[in-house]
Amino acid sequence: MVIVTVAAIIVGIRVTNPIFANQPQVVASLTKDAPVTKAVLDTMAPIRDTLRAAIVASPEFERDRKAFAADLVATGHMDPSRADTVAYYAVREAYLRGIPPAVVFGVMLTENSRFVSKALSNVGAVGLMQVYPKVWLKALQEKFGADLATDSTNLKYGVYILSTYIKTDKGAASAGAVNKGLLHYNGCVKGTNTPQCHNYPSKVAGYVKNQGGSICGNKSFYDCIAKPFVEGFTGSRDVK
Repeated sequence: MVIVTVAAIIVGIRVTNPIFANQPQVVASLTKDAPVTKAVLDTMAPIRDTLRAAIVASPEFERDRKAFAADLVATGHMDPSRADTVAYYAVREAYLRGIPPAVVFGVMLTENSRFVSKALSNVGAVGLMQVYPKVWLKALQEKFGADLATDSTNLKYGVYILSTYIKTDKGAASAGAVNKGLLHYNGCVKGTNTPQCHNYPSKVAGYVKNQGGSICGNKSFYDCIAKPFVEGFTGSRDVK
């Protein structure tokens, strides 16, 4: 009887194919077909650090995520569903790395104003934040993955890179620190190869001023980033 019962169970499993027997494929299909689900699944995935969990649970995060998404939609180049997902990752990574969300928003529009995930520049920079794989892929792929054409991965790279160049205090940044960091992000240190690259910080500020109304309200770009965007999150450059 025991042998018959075990055999029946095995046959039943093979025929019915329970949902948990193939869970990785189920999750993959959900993230592929529904961009918003992608963000939700990420919050339910095992979190390596308590800081990220605290960030996504905070009211400040939700406030800034909604504002970021609203401004993305207002550009006319992103639908609400994708905007929710992009804003989720952009603001979460901004909080995590201690970078004001307004800076991330401005860089994204300056680099890729139509938000083409697979955008490729003439020098090989990829995605929303135009990450240069020749420089950054080897250094960061173990931390963030290698698919720079995926919005979430590209944002992790881009915000992390910004955090290595812009020195902030709990998200507050001086105009000088931001300008210097943005020039480094653009690869414009001396400006000998691209003389006009020194205009990059003003372009970023201009995009925030003209299209970041929900993020910054009536404040100028530099007033918007001068005050810490959130208390309690110091950010970390070591978190995966």
